[in-house]
Amino acid sequence: MDFTGGEVYQSSFDSKAYLASFCSLGSGRDDILKFRLKKCFETFGPGGITGDVLVDIGTGPAIYHLLSACESFPQIISTDFTDSNRQELERWLRRDLGTFDWSEIVKTVCDLEGDRNNWVEKENKLRNCIQKVLKCDVTKSNPLDPIVIPAADCLTTALCLETACQDIDSYYQSLKNITTLLKPGGHLVLIGVLGNSFYKVGEKNFFSLTLDEETVRNAVIDAGYSIKDIEVYNIPNIASSAHITDTYANIFLVAQKK
Repeated sequence: MDFTGGEVYQSSFDSKAYLASFCSLGSGRDDILKFRLKKCFETFGPGGITGDVLVDIGTGPAIYHLLSACESFPQIISTDFTDSNRQELERWLRRDLGTFDWSEIVKTVCDLEGDRNNWVEKENKLRNCIQKVLKCDVTKSNPLDPIVIPAADCLTTALCLETACQDIDSYYQSLKNITTLLKPGGHLVLIGVLGNSFYKVGEKNFFSLTLDEETVRNAVIDAGYSIKDIEVYNIPNIASSAHITDTYANIFLVAQKK
């Protein structure tokens, strides 16, 4: 399908429908979410990556990929292009009524950490860690323009670049753009989808750039990183999600900026 431009995201992206389809345990995608949560725990858990400031690129309305990171980074800056996504995240931060129920996801992470009963404290810890929610455009040389922030210790991005970039060249360039926000020696944690050409939110289809492992690996190296960990999770039952996405695998990559 044709590339979905930013104006369509601003006018038509349904943040609540996205959360219901792609971030809910019991929606038929549990194995995918649990793969991401487990890898995040392995990356940020005991003996993993630590630091002072983490910047998350393209947070969307989601928080699941930051639940382990808040144990290792006392300051998290969330960013997203789409206004409705940032507003949905801010509603969760304020504990507004009617926001998405993350409890089962949070309990799953607390299970990995060894104390399922700690889930309320875990939610509150993440809320306290998220210092800012900023507008972001990965196609700009400073993705946070006009805001300038000190270089971060860690950069995370989950399912963002493949939806924001219309071709492989812009994917390479966007990765370089976000890398300017990271200190030398800092870490990049990238969660992506492979083979994906679209994803459906509500009744609307949105473009996704079709990637393979080699393309992601080469783009990360080209942006000035050495790869520390890479794992591809092949989705066992592709047909069950074919109505909302055509991805065949998830990729989880950890790299260090040279």
